[in-house]
Amino acid sequence: MRRDAKQEHIRNYYRTLFRAWGPQNWWPAGSRFEVIVGAFLTQNTAWTNVEKALANLQAAHLLSVSGIRGVPLPELESLIRPAGYFRQKAKRLKLFVAFLDQRCGGSLTRLFYRPTAELRKELLTLNGIGPETADSILLYAGNHPVFVVDAYTRRILDRHEILSAKADYEDVRELFENSLTSLEETAVELHDDSIPELGDGLRGAAHKPSAVSTTQRPALAQIYNEMHGLIVGVGKNHCRKSQAQCDGCPLQKFLPRLK
Repeated sequence: MRRDAKQEHIRNYYRTLFRAWGPQNWWPAGSRFEVIVGAFLTQNTAWTNVEKALANLQAAHLLSVSGIRGVPLPELESLIRPAGYFRQKAKRLKLFVAFLDQRCGGSLTRLFYRPTAELRKELLTLNGIGPETADSILLYAGNHPVFVVDAYTRRILDRHEILSAKADYEDVRELFENSLTSLEETAVELHDDSIPELGDGLRGAAHKPSAVSTTQRPALAQIYNEMHGLIVGVGKNHCRKSQAQCDGCPLQKFLPRLK
């Protein structure tokens, strides 16, 4: 498939999914730091387990930079145990806060004020931060316009014969960013006029609005935000790892075998 055709597919996926499911309200969190903690905790585990760990931190009044900074490591390990790999993740959270203190005086505002490429490069040097975690932090906590690539993204692209599931992370990210940039000028019209009556139910992987998900952000960052959430909805509900359940999927009409 030619590169321009791939990009048009991605744009059509966005339009189709958004019109079908509407805003997804990602990332569901009460604060930017909660997003960061969640990005670390969600590695190699289900989100339901992350929610239990976050609830423990919230109940202990430790879901903050100062909370993670001050809590003894064994106590932190115990609180986040439901998320798995708790010793490793506790250490990584401590290291991130130490980095934030050293580089930005503990201020997330100062951290995210830095240029996207520069900050991304530095985040990737930290223990436990790979491309997906770095981009999740940048997009959802920092409102930087970077696209987050996850396993759902790769699976959908592979089954739709756009890119191999083994494609390099940066190649996938570049494809999405180059494809969706041109939607920036029309995003307002799409979002205002094309949402069907959804009733009281949540569609795709949507969450109820939260302080983070409803924050004002640049138009392009919002598009990347929505697209990632919509892709998660496809992955969770239809494009499953063991067996695809294409019936009812908004993207079913784009499958190569149906053309």
